[in-house]
Amino acid sequence: MQLILIRHGIAEDAAEFADTGKPDSERPLTKHGRWKMERLARGLHRAVPALDVLGSSPLRRAEQTAKIVSRAFHDIEVTTVPVLAPEIPVGDVLSWLKHHLAATRVAIVGHEPQLGELTTWLLTGTAAAGVEFRKGGACLVEFKGRASAGSGRLQWMLTPALLRDLAD
Repeated sequence: MQLILIRHGIAEDAAEFADTGKPDSERPLTKHGRWKMERLARGLHRAVPALDVLGSSPLRRAEQTAKIVSRAFHDIEVTTVPVLAPEIPVGDVLSWLKHHLAATRVAIVGHEPQLGELTTWLLTGTAAAGVEFRKGGACLVEFKGRASAGSGRLQWMLTPALLRDLAD
């Protein structure tokens, strides 16, 4: 299995959005963030030719990012994955992944620090944040068998700038 981890695109400022009285879970991508994510998604499609599963955190900014990625991959269905919400233990994400053992390529859209912690845990078995994702950044972790802590192998980690360059 190949697991592609993607951090959501640039969202509205958290403090300014808090002034609206709406919960942070409804904070959307900015117009510029959507534009950049469209290019990033095209670059991601050049790096990964197809996806079998595309999961997203239930937060609005991640759902918007996942929809943009979906369009770049011929409108693959986006599945809302509650365990990709911030502050959920990384082991819960692994439990969700076990439901997709038949899939060759699974992509998930989520948040920091969870994505960094998950990546570190999958690569080393250590539950600590050792990898940091920039907004719109992505990495590919490959497993020879079943995904488990410490069994992943990092194939690549691409910054948003590199993904945009791939799109051109």
